[in-house]
Amino acid sequence: MGANDTAKLRNVGIVAHGGAGKTSLVEAMLFNTGMTKRFGKVDEGSSIMDFEPEEIKRKITISSSLNHCMWKDFNLNLVDTPGYSNFLHDTRNCMRILGGAVMIVSAINGVKAQTHKIWQWAKEYEIPMLAFVNKMDRERADFLRAVDDMEKMLGSRGIPVNIPIGAEDDFRGIVDLVNMKARIYQFDEKGTYTEEDIPADYADEAQRLRTQLLEAVADADDALMEKYLEEDDLSRDEIIHGLREGTLTGTFTPVLCGSATANIGVRQLLDYVIDCLPSPVDKGVQIGTDPDTEEMVERHPDTADPFSAMVFKTINDPFSGKLTMFRVYSGNLTSDSAVFNATQDKEERVGQLFKMEGKKQAPVDSACAGDIVAVAKMKVTATGDTLCSPNKIRYESVLQMKPVISFSLKACSKGDEEKIMSGLQRLMEEDPTLQVTRDEQTHEMILSGMGQVHIEVAVEKLKRKYGVEVELHTPKVPYRETIKGKVSLQSKYKKQSGGKGQYGDVWIELEPLESGGGYEFVDKIVGGVVPRQYIPAVSKGIEEAMQTGVLGGFPAVDIKVTLFDGSHHSVDSSEMAFKIAGSMAFKKGMQQAKPALLEPIMEMEVIMPDDCVGDVIGDINSRRGRVLGVEPQAGSQALKAHVPMAEVLRYAPELRSMTSDRGLFTMEFSHYEEVPSNLTARILAENNGEE
Repeated sequence: MGANDTAKLRNVGIVAHGGAGKTSLVEAMLFNTGMTKRFGKVDEGSSIMDFEPEEIKRKITISSSLNHCMWKDFNLNLVDTPGYSNFLHDTRNCMRILGGAVMIVSAINGVKAQTHKIWQWAKEYEIPMLAFVNKMDRERADFLRAVDDMEKMLGSRGIPVNIPIGAEDDFRGIVDLVNMKARIYQFDEKGTYTEEDIPADYADEAQRLRTQLLEAVADADDALMEKYLEEDDLSRDEIIHGLREGTLTGTFTPVLCGSATANIGVRQLLDYVIDCLPSPVDKGVQIGTDPDTEEMVERHPDTADPFSAMVFKTINDPFSGKLTMFRVYSGNLTSDSAVFNATQDKEERVGQLFKMEGKKQAPVDSACAGDIVAVAKMKVTATGDTLCSPNKIRYESVLQMKPVISFSLKACSKGDEEKIMSGLQRLMEEDPTLQVTRDEQTHEMILSGMGQVHIEVAVEKLKRKYGVEVELHTPKVPYRETIKGKVSLQSKYKKQSGGKGQYGDVWIELEPLESGGGYEFVDKIVGGVVPRQYIPAVSKGIEEAMQTGVLGGFPAVDIKVTLFDGSHHSVDSSEMAFKIAGSMAFKKGMQQAKPALLEPIMEMEVIMPDDCVGDVIGDINSRRGRVLGVEPQAGSQALKAHVPMAEVLRYAPELRSMTSDRGLFTMEFSHYEEVPSNLTARILAENNGEE
């Protein structure tokens, strides 16, 4: 085939929950297609696809990686995606550019929560799926239970196209239901097998499931249905045609089985990838908008159309710089050419194009419609941006998931703050779900992400890539103080120490404002008892005093101060004297005006399965939360609530435990409320203990 034959191109993601065997399956695919000469193993740390030190250490995929191979004259771009909940945001970004996907279902554990999330995203992006029931050689493996789990958990009709011969230690091959032949494997990791007649004790089951297969493919096409009703059978080519139709329309999901680590069933899976999953041509027209007019624009997966592409991933390397990965949707791109970034409204220079091979890059001269390539050292381009020709188009990018957990960062070495921020900025280019903020009240640097492991990995990368170490701490709650009473008082500042003295005398009234009122200063001085030039100084002294309240030293808010009387000295009065008098007056007045502690209240939305609603509501109530409402969604419930920040600083792992990792939540600051009196003393004692 020609390398630029878009119709013979497949962009395939390997997706599933963590530990299902995605990386092992990609390694087996690369080995079977001759792309690699060595069968990489995750457990041995020799995987080509999991190459980051953090991945090798944990033996999980943390960041999606890409490779490519040829199979029967077809060009396959393979995307190995993360499956653990802390890193699923990367999987979602990659799904935006996929043509099809292979979903792994564990023969041991069936469908897990993360697989359900990925399945929903696949439906959102209209990504056709194949299913591969993996680990048939492991203890407790059960093929039909896994297929049944797909229907129960995903609402997907799984149609087996092969079935296992044996299971666990007795697993020795598969029955091909299309050709009605058995493949008996030698377990030599090369995928060597002999084709034989179906063993007698599997003949009835094979015939039953073949009938189910024929009925399903006949349903997918009217002409096939007519022939099947007449002849009660279909040819191999007709079955493949029906399987393709059913897959592309989402009528059913073809299910295969095997073992990725033993290299069983992988070659047949590769056959179905090219037979049933779509090429970019099959996916058809891409819709975008003209950034100048905001009118709808179309691009066809054809080299004759103007060039357009979407950036779906960025990698920052401290040595080789930034690497930008994008999928070409239309046209053709050559190395050393100029493109337009329609998202940033700037031109970019494209240097050498590369095809990714795990952590390595293979240079290529050009990329055609549908292809996935990378380029180094682009200046302004970021994940989610659209690249195009002067015929402008902008594609809608993936909406990034919001962080759910935060930690404060403390530099292990003094003077590293600038290096920390620089390193974090580069990590955020790679991973847009990481967020860094500085809390002006607590003066902490706050790092937010999708879970504790996500944050820990970011900190490990910060040390490895940019040479700075930080400590992680639970962030402080930014409490505030206010008053509930009204009080009037005098404050006189008088100091005489020989020569010119200091004199400032003010009468102020303090009263509470509504929540969110901040600070209000009212000047009611008449007759010049406090000269006009000193009044701003009084207000400034009060503002400074409000930065540290009288209970726990937290900022004071929602207070109205009225200056209504005072006196001055013609020689000793000054701005400084009245500023000090104002500060003293506020401190004294706040102590007398029933001071109260305020805490931040977060507005939360929790998405959970129907069977977890009671547990989640009970837990929210136990956290002093107030449930605002519960709305049904497709297969789940969305709960909204107001909850004190102090009660949900470590909510992510606890929600995972309550919902068996099937829950998601977002939260953002809503407002401040008074802390219950029975908790105020404890909070103040804890705060004084920290100090």
